[in-house]
Amino acid sequence: GHGRCDCGKCKCDEGWYGEACQYPTTCNLTRKKSNEMCKNSQDIICSGAGTCQCGRCKCASSEENGLVYGKFCECDDRECIDDETGEICTGHGKCYCGNCYCEAGWHGDKCEFQCDITPWEIKKRCTSPDGKICSNRGTCVCGECTCHDVDPTGDWGDIHGDTCECDERNCKAVYDRYSDDFCSGHGQCNCGRCDCKEGWTGKKCEHPHSCPMSVEESAKKCQGNSNLPCSGRGRCECGQCTCFPPGDNRVHGKNCECDDRQCENADGDVCGGRGICSCGRCICQDGWFGKLCQHSRKCNMTEEESRSLCESADGILCSGKGSCHCGKCICSPQEWYISGDFCECDDRDCDKHDGLICTGNGVCSCGNCECWEGWNGNACEIWLGREYP
Repeated sequence: GHGRCDCGKCKCDEGWYGEACQYPTTCNLTRKKSNEMCKNSQDIICSGAGTCQCGRCKCASSEENGLVYGKFCECDDRECIDDETGEICTGHGKCYCGNCYCEAGWHGDKCEFQCDITPWEIKKRCTSPDGKICSNRGTCVCGECTCHDVDPTGDWGDIHGDTCECDERNCKAVYDRYSDDFCSGHGQCNCGRCDCKEGWTGKKCEHPHSCPMSVEESAKKCQGNSNLPCSGRGRCECGQCTCFPPGDNRVHGKNCECDDRQCENADGDVCGGRGICSCGRCICQDGWFGKLCQHSRKCNMTEEESRSLCESADGILCSGKGSCHCGKCICSPQEWYISGDFCECDDRDCDKHDGLICTGNGVCSCGNCECWEGWNGNACEIWLGREYP
C-alpha cells in the first residue's frame, strides 16, 4: 500500500523503501519499542538473522536471494543447500522454512539419498489399513514409516506399528493425561483399543457395571452444554464429574466447565491484575477491557500514530482481521481463532487431541501450543509434573 508495482518490482512512494515498500524512511518509534516488536518467541531480535528497522525485520540478504525470510527472519533456506552440489535439496525436493521436502524416491536431510525401490512400492509399504500414508501419524522414508511419537517411553512410544496404525493415546482419557494409567486404570490397551477388566465397560473402561445408568446416560449427564463429558477436563464416572488436575481448584463446575487458567497470561497474572476471573472469563475494572484486561480505554496517541503501529509488514491494518486501538490490534471476537500482535495468526493451526486445542492444558499462541507448567507435547498432552496424591 506504499507504492506501485512496475514489471514485478515495487516503486515506492516518498517516505517508504524496501522490496515491498514496507520500511518507512523516518521512524517515530523509540529503539526499545522497535526492538520489542522485532523479537521472536525466544525474545531474539529478528532471530539473529536480520536487523530491526522501525519495528519490522529486515532479513539478511533478503533483497539478494530471498533465502532468509519470515516476519522475524525465522526461516533460513540456506539450511537446505547441499554442501557438495550447492543446490537446494540437491535438486530433488522443495525447501520450506529451512527444511527439505523430498520428491518420491529420495530422502535425507537434503534429499541426497535415493531409495532402492520404486515410488509405487514405497507408497504400498507405507499405506495403513485405512488407506492413509503412515496413518497420517508418521513420515514414509523408502517404504518404512517413522512414527511421530509424543511419548517415547517404555518398549515403544504412544504411536507405533509398521504403518503407525497403533495410537495408544486413544486409550487415555483427557483427564488421565497427568498419569500413566491407560483405560482409566481398569483395562489393557491393545493397539489403541481398551480391553476392559471384569466389572468395567466403556470406550476407555470408565464405566462400572454396578452403575444403574447406561454408558450413554452417564456421559450425557456429565456432558452438560459441552461437546465432551466433563468438558474434557475431568473424569466421568456414573454421571458424576471429578475435575482434573487433582488439587487444582482453577478447574471447577458441575461439568468442569470453568477453567480459570484461561484468565492467566504467560506470567501467571490473573486478568493482568486489572480484573477478577469468573468461570474462565475476566471481568475488568473500569477503564480496562480485553480478554485479559490488557487494553486501556484511555489513549494519548493520535489516530495516525495509532494506525502506524497497527500496520503489519504488508501495510494492512491488523491484517484486515481486527481493529486498532491505541497502537494495538484487537482481533475480531467473532473469529476466536485469530490472534497475534497484528491478528496474523490462525490458532486453528494448533495441535488438538480428543477434540481440544492444546488438550486444554495450555494456550494456543500464533499456531503453536504454549503448555502450562507440568505439561508437554505438541498438543500439551503429556504430563511431566509430580504425581498428585
